[in-house]
Amino acid sequence: MRGKVCVVTGAGSGIGRAAALGLARRGATVVLVCRSEASGNAAVEEIARPGCDGSATLLLADLASQRQVRALAVAIRARFERVHVLINNAGVAGARPRRVTGDGLERTFAVNHLAPFLLTTLLLDTLKACAPARVVTVSSAAHRFYAMDFDDLQGERRYSGFGAYARSKLANVLFTHELARRLEGTGVTANCLHPGVVATNIFRDSPRVLRTIFAGPLALSPEKGADTVLHLATAPEVAGVSGRYFVRRRPVRPSRAARDADAARRLWQASEVLTAGSDTPAAARA
Repeated sequence: MRGKVCVVTGAGSGIGRAAALGLARRGATVVLVCRSEASGNAAVEEIARPGCDGSATLLLADLASQRQVRALAVAIRARFERVHVLINNAGVAGARPRRVTGDGLERTFAVNHLAPFLLTTLLLDTLKACAPARVVTVSSAAHRFYAMDFDDLQGERRYSGFGAYARSKLANVLFTHELARRLEGTGVTANCLHPGVVATNIFRDSPRVLRTIFAGPLALSPEKGADTVLHLATAPEVAGVSGRYFVRRRPVRPSRAARDADAARRLWQASEVLTAGSDTPAAARA
């Protein structure tokens, strides 16, 4: 990975931090996207220690804000002519009660789906400039529990914290499938994954039952959770693979709802509207 630029969102802790460190150990130039300056600086310091051949650049952004997502894309393009790997890792758990962002959008859907949708489409030209390149999006097996409700994407009529989270993870899989279709022939691949049940702080504000499941003694370490992320970002054997959902480094069939091509296209169109689609590059609207 020496000489390659890799962008990792949510790189201040958990899976994102472990993935960023793994890439740096492979010699990559890693762009750490963090909301917290303190956690971001700590991650940069860790990468600067002996044993890492790569380097780190910290960029701060709250992905709940589309204005900040756009500013992040501008900052990345200004510093780097090419991006070889984009890892959409940052995420939040479904809040209870329902919360909205400053853009007026349900927070879980905004951070977990709309932010990676917007960032990816804004960086497509930069990714294509150095093809072969890869987009890796962290989804979850939780996507299997729900179907998309296009009449209530924001959970305004019916809302549950876990339902919002699960649907946002389903959106990650549908987004990956549609992105891969649109990127055919460009040399840029798009894949997503379930990292396993990983001990991170994403569910710190969730009901006790979810905190117990996701932070219990059986939960994986962030390093193990990052294993499939790093595999999809670096392994030669998946260089030409696109549009797949992976678990433990292996392609796995996602839920029926996640394999609905019409739903994937419909979600893309809805996402363009919800992110003021005029800012989406024409190449992404093919």
